[in-house]
Amino acid sequence: MALPSSAISVGSDTLEIIAFGLHGQEFCVTTTTIREIRGWSPSTPVPHAPSEILGVINLRGSVIPIIDLALKLGMAATAPNEHSAIVVADVHGMVLGLLVDQVSDILSVRGDQIQPIPEIATSFDHGFSDGVITHESGMICFLNLSRMFPPSEMHNFAA
Repeated sequence: MALPSSAISVGSDTLEIIAFGLHGQEFCVTTTTIREIRGWSPSTPVPHAPSEILGVINLRGSVIPIIDLALKLGMAATAPNEHSAIVVADVHGMVLGLLVDQVSDILSVRGDQIQPIPEIATSFDHGFSDGVITHESGMICFLNLSRMFPPSEMHNFAA
């Protein structure tokens, strides 16, 4: 399977990623989409919001939606605890908070370390990922936030 055309270019270019855990699995996103990482703080629920939206928080005067990334990926809901983090990302010009179990590391990887995800029967939407990275700690699924949250769906997340 070839990487999607919008995937990170494969080659010797180095990119910075933030790795985080969700239900015992490792995922990552490129640091260029990340504004900050915050500790977990409860959000204010929004009536009739999609199930993956936990609510909203005030981030220095801006109200941003908090999304349970596990639910967005088709996993069980995350039960926030003292290790949970909110990864604040800018996706298509909109700021979103992504709830994760914990942030693991900030790593530098080469583009040629990203391998395609094998075509296997799973409910995981392969369009959400640019591939997997083999790392000394194990496999890390490289998420593509632009495809996870397409412009056509961004109105669902407007606070």
